[in-house]
Amino acid sequence: MSECPRLRGAARWCRGLSALVLLLGAGACAVGPDYRAPGAPSATGYVPGAPRLPAPGPSEPAQRIVPGVALPQYWWRGFDSPQLDATVQRALLRSPTLQQARAVLEQAREAVRVARGGLLPQFDAQAVASRTRSSPVPGASELYAAGPLVSYAPDAFGGTRRLVEQQAALARAQGHQLDAARLALSGQVVGQAVQAASAREQLDALEQVLQADRRGVDLVGLALRAGRASRADLLSAESQLAADETLRAPLQQQLALAHDALARLVGDNAAEWRAPDFQLTRWRLPDALPLVVPSELVRRRPDIAAAEADLHAASAALGVTTANLYPHVTLGADWSAQSATLGALFAGGSAWGLSAALSAPLWHGGALRAQRRAAQQAYQAQLAVYRQTVLLAFNQVADVLQALDHDARLLRAQQAALRSADESLQLQRAAYAAGAGDLLQVLAAQRAFGQARLGYARARAQRFADTAQWFTVMGAVPAP
Repeated sequence: MSECPRLRGAARWCRGLSALVLLLGAGACAVGPDYRAPGAPSATGYVPGAPRLPAPGPSEPAQRIVPGVALPQYWWRGFDSPQLDATVQRALLRSPTLQQARAVLEQAREAVRVARGGLLPQFDAQAVASRTRSSPVPGASELYAAGPLVSYAPDAFGGTRRLVEQQAALARAQGHQLDAARLALSGQVVGQAVQAASAREQLDALEQVLQADRRGVDLVGLALRAGRASRADLLSAESQLAADETLRAPLQQQLALAHDALARLVGDNAAEWRAPDFQLTRWRLPDALPLVVPSELVRRRPDIAAAEADLHAASAALGVTTANLYPHVTLGADWSAQSATLGALFAGGSAWGLSAALSAPLWHGGALRAQRRAAQQAYQAQLAVYRQTVLLAFNQVADVLQALDHDARLLRAQQAALRSADESLQLQRAAYAAGAGDLLQVLAAQRAFGQARLGYARARAQRFADTAQWFTVMGAVPAP
């Protein structure tokens, strides 16, 4: 019966603590600004007027900009190359860059769980063993105690909730960063594949030029034996052949570098994985290019979404520093079994305790308010980062639009130059073979043909590269 007053006292303490918790919970508010996402941009386009692409000339497919069409998640399949599709898929599965991004994302998600734990009571266990000796009375006393502990910090002013909000925003930012890495990786793989195919096509074109040079050397040799050419003429023709031969090694190096880059992107060693022999002549150029309007682009582009999530995190961090200016309440409860001997620990007496602590910042040398001002400036800095990211994205779209326009015009010009150079070379050879032409004119025609052939190959490759770039600046994130 002697324990009843203790139990009644404990019950009164429990009711008092419960009422305090309910009171704090009912009046709790999250201090600091509530986050408001930036408004949609007022721009309706990326370049003056409606974007249109000119015709690239005969025998080349035309392209058109199509607003309102959904972006394909496997956009590289529009090139109709199974080899390219397999390479991109391999990179998305094996890339160390994506593995790192996934690990960072999981780390950020665990940080959210850690922050949410601060909203819940904390349960712990304690065990204490002590031995005391006093004088002048001889002897020593021992005490053993063990039991649970409960502590709870009511989030009266929302500091913990703002921390959870901040960590959740940072986790979203990491998720968008993973999407950005996937998008960049797919664009890099396609870009390097185009580089490899371009080098191969230019090597094929160079071989045609070298064959033309060899025919020129043979032609001059025949004329020399017939007495219609000099030794100097033959040396000039051989010099042209030797000069064009020097173009092979740089193209071979470009091909090797593209293959090495592809091996790195797919997460392999260049000695263990060989890139496919990409050929642009086997690819199909996508004719319809989806256009995402600016108001939609700011929600689709993962780099913009990541910057916006970082802005949200900065706003929540401002709330955390604001909550630090207000009092903090901590509630606790403990119970322990006590005994003078370890063997009788749970057969002896017990003790319990309830506590409530209130701490309020009075003077910290101005540090807390300085932290809040620093958080305000961090928010303004992140807002500027967001705006700059949006401007950069719009600028990239405008650049690629102009590049596609120039690609079509350049390709048409290169086609005309190649046709003219080929016809001129044939006429000059025929005239020289008939004894009515000049060797210098033949060599000049051969040089013009070689430059036109290589220029045409480069122009075709650049059009493929800029088409791939279009899908990346539009934010066509590959499906996970």
